[in-house]
Amino acid sequence: MGTRAIVIVLDSMGAGECADSCLYGDQGSNTLAHTALAVGGLDLPHLQELGLGNIIDIKGVPPVDLPRAAYGKMQEKSPGKDTTTGHWELMGLVLKQAFPTYPDGFPPALINAFERRIGRKTLGNIVASGTEIIKELGPAHMRTGYPIVYTSADSVFQIAAHEEVIPLETLYQYCRMARDILTGEHAVGRVIARPFIGEPGSFVRTANRHDFSYEPDTTLLDHIKSSGQTVIGVGKIKDIFAGHGISESYPTVDNQDGIDKILKNLNRDFRGLLFANLVDFDQLYGHRNDPDGYARALEEFDQRLPEILALLNPQDCLIITADHGCDPTTSSTDHSREYVPLLVYGQEIKSAVSLGCRESFADVAATLADYLGVSSDKLAGKSFYSCLKKY
Repeated sequence: MGTRAIVIVLDSMGAGECADSCLYGDQGSNTLAHTALAVGGLDLPHLQELGLGNIIDIKGVPPVDLPRAAYGKMQEKSPGKDTTTGHWELMGLVLKQAFPTYPDGFPPALINAFERRIGRKTLGNIVASGTEIIKELGPAHMRTGYPIVYTSADSVFQIAAHEEVIPLETLYQYCRMARDILTGEHAVGRVIARPFIGEPGSFVRTANRHDFSYEPDTTLLDHIKSSGQTVIGVGKIKDIFAGHGISESYPTVDNQDGIDKILKNLNRDFRGLLFANLVDFDQLYGHRNDPDGYARALEEFDQRLPEILALLNPQDCLIITADHGCDPTTSSTDHSREYVPLLVYGQEIKSAVSLGCRESFADVAATLADYLGVSSDKLAGKSFYSCLKKY
């Protein structure tokens, strides 16, 4: 059996406002704590045993005397608060400049260039909720065949289209064309295909979403793969890294499917990294200001956590963390600039060790580079591996 690292990102599970949250309008945000308060307390016994309640005050999840994991929280060093930025930093790449955002929509010259490339007009070009914009513009899209273009508070260029009006492969090709155009000052983090189906009044987005990310510089994933070890991406990991450093990819339709695919891969013998993103917390509940749904998703993950722990080999290292916040109790539906929790567990990992407040998500990459015995060249972060070793 080879040494394995497992990183599970509970997408948007923030742990309280960062010192610089005022720069993002996120003062007071606390995804975990506020979700717990909104529902009268969370029931997360297995995460509690690992030490989640030792990181911050969470109603229903009190601290324990001897957590089974090492625990702490992390500050994001990169500017921004989006998925790409958070995941890249977890793998050792700290951005010096935030990806561009478009609170007033995209410049006309950019939209005109995109329309020329695809050979048809577009609808929208506004900041909008994905579910709301297809409800509003879906009928016009079906009449005209024009794709719907929109953005959010994140650095994204999103293209929505009905699967029976614009076939999936055509939609994906439009996204590739947009990705080619969005360079330089307009190099957004992600171009996202947002297909939907149904009739006016009952449109539903499908699981055929696809992200076309800006290509990253070197990350830990590249070092692991080039060392001859395996990098398995579960969920949208391959999309986030534009395929760089990924050996195998397993897309998912929801959190439960993601957990099933984590378990399936843990039943294999491999050496390297399993990197998973569970997106429902963010996509279905954080952005829709649904604390009840958020709480339910956390409790469902906790219920299945023992299945994951049972499949860990003695040499395995499990890290549970997040990429940003998305407090479902605030007036905003956007991501929030928050600390993220850090739980590190394994049979050969010291338990009940406080890792404090880390200065960068990239400390995860530096630590895993040491754990897996690969180069940390060009990676940011400070390793906390020496704090974890039992022997």
